[in-house]
Amino acid sequence: MRRTAVLGSAGTLVAGTLIAGAMAAPAANAESRSHGWSEARGVQVAAERAAEKGIAWADCPEDWGLAKPIQCGFVSVPLDYARPNGKQITIAVDRIGNTGTKDERQGALIYNPGGPGGSGLRFPTRVTNKSPLWVKTSKAYDFVGFDPRGVGHSTPISCVDPQEFVKAPKPDPVPDSDADKRALRKLAAEYADGCAEHSGWMLPHMTTPNTARDLHVIRAALGEKKLNFLGVSYGTYLGAVYATLFPGHVRRMVVDSVVNPSREKIWYQANLDQDVAFQMRWDDWKAWVAKNDATFHIGDTPEKVEQQWVELRATAKKNPLGGVVGPAELIGFFQSAPYYDSAWVPVAQTWSKYLAGDTQALVDAAAPDPSDTAGNISAENGNAVYTAVECADAKWPTSWQRWDRDNTRLHQDHPFMTWANAWMNLPCATWSSKQHTPVQVRTGKGLPPVLIVQATRDAATPFEGAVELHKRLKGSRLIIEKDAGSHGVTGLVNPCINERVDSYLLSGELDSHDVTCTPHATPKP
Repeated sequence: MRRTAVLGSAGTLVAGTLIAGAMAAPAANAESRSHGWSEARGVQVAAERAAEKGIAWADCPEDWGLAKPIQCGFVSVPLDYARPNGKQITIAVDRIGNTGTKDERQGALIYNPGGPGGSGLRFPTRVTNKSPLWVKTSKAYDFVGFDPRGVGHSTPISCVDPQEFVKAPKPDPVPDSDADKRALRKLAAEYADGCAEHSGWMLPHMTTPNTARDLHVIRAALGEKKLNFLGVSYGTYLGAVYATLFPGHVRRMVVDSVVNPSREKIWYQANLDQDVAFQMRWDDWKAWVAKNDATFHIGDTPEKVEQQWVELRATAKKNPLGGVVGPAELIGFFQSAPYYDSAWVPVAQTWSKYLAGDTQALVDAAAPDPSDTAGNISAENGNAVYTAVECADAKWPTSWQRWDRDNTRLHQDHPFMTWANAWMNLPCATWSSKQHTPVQVRTGKGLPPVLIVQATRDAATPFEGAVELHKRLKGSRLIIEKDAGSHGVTGLVNPCINERVDSYLLSGELDSHDVTCTPHATPKP
C-alpha cells in the first residue's frame, strides 16, 4: 500500500470470437456469488465488446515518456458495470512484445504496482532498460502496464488544485492539543468535500472490484484467454479480488508484499496494523544507522538516533527548514527508509549532511517543487485515487471518538507514522459517496496455484497479510523472505526468490511446500 503524509491543505487486433467463448458462465457465476448478477453480466458484456474491438496500438504520446518500441493504447470500460451500455471511461494501457521467439511466447503479463493510485505504465521499461531480473520472463511474455481507473492517463479524478495540494509546510500531524485535532479534522473533511466537488460522478465506482473488472476487460482486449498477473502492494489485493471474481480466468498470478484481504482489515484496521509495522521497520533502520555511525555520525545507538529525530522534528516545527520543511514534510521524506532498503543510504546521507551544517540538502530532498507542474498533478491525482478507492471499498468508522482513541493508543508505542496515517485516511469518516462491503476473498472453481511472496518485516504490508491470503487461496505457495523488510520483494536481487518467480511464470512449477529464504543483502554505506 502506498503511504504519504501529504494531507493538510485544502497493435494487432484480435477477433473476438474465441475470447467471447472464453467468457462463459464460470466467471459470471463466481462474480455473482461475490458481488451481484448485474455487475457479473455487465463485465461479461464489456469483455466481449473489448475482445471484438481489441486495442489500437500506436507510438506513445511524447509526454508520457515511453519511447519505442513500447506502444500505447486505450480500452473503454463501463463507469458502472451494472450499466454496461451506459457511460464509459477510458483505461490507458501500454505494452512491449516478448523478446523471445513466437514459439516461446506465453501471452501478456499485466502489472499493477500498488497504491491504490499507482501507474503501471513504466512496467515495459523493465525490458527496454534490460533489467536483469526480468530477462527470462520477458522472453516469454509481453509486458503490459495500465493506469487503473481514475489514474493518470486513464480518465482521471482530482480532489484539490495540485499546486495547493503540494504547498508546504503542512501542519504537524502529531497533535499537541484538542485544538490541533479540530484543525486537522477540519482539513480532512474539507478534502473529502473537495473530492465530491471535483470528482463526485466517479467516486461511487472507484472500487477495487471495479478495477478488477477493468483488468478482466483489458485481458479480453489483449486477446488473452486467461490472465497472467504480477501485483505488488495494493496490487496484491487487486489480484486477490480478481482471483475471487474470475477464478477460471487466472493462468499465473504472483502477488508480492501482501495486503491482508480480510473484510475486517479493509481498510481501517489495515492502516492501524501498518502503523505498528512501520515502527518496527523504522527501528530496524535506526539500528542500521547506529551500526554505521562511523559513516553517518548521527548516533552510535538506536536511542541516540531516535533522539536526533525528535530534535530534528522539533527544530522543523519551530522554524520550518528553508521555510517549507516542517514535521509533515520530514515524515514524507524519512518514511522511504522503512519502506525501501534502497532508501537507507540516501536518507541517512541527507540527514548526515544536515547535521554537518548542510540544511539545503534536506530541504531539496523533502520540500515540494512548485515548478514541477506535471509531478504535482501526478502526486495530487495519486492521493485522490488512494483516498477514493479506500473510502469506497469499505464502510469506515464515522465516530471521531473511535479514531481518537485508537490512534492515541497506538501513538504511545508507535509514534513514527500513526497520526500522519490517521489524518491521511480521515476523509473516509466524512465521505459522502457510497461505501461498499469488501469482497470476501476466497478460492473459486478453476483457480490455479497462486505464488505469494512476502518479507517478514515489511512496513507497508505486514507479514500477517500474506499468511491470511495463503490460507484463503487453496493450492497457493508462500515464499518468505525472513528477517527482511523491503517493500516489493520481486524487484530485489535474491536468487532464492528470483529463480522461483521465474520458474513459476515460465513453467508453472512451484515447490511442493512453502519456502523460507534468507534476506537479500543489507545496504552498505
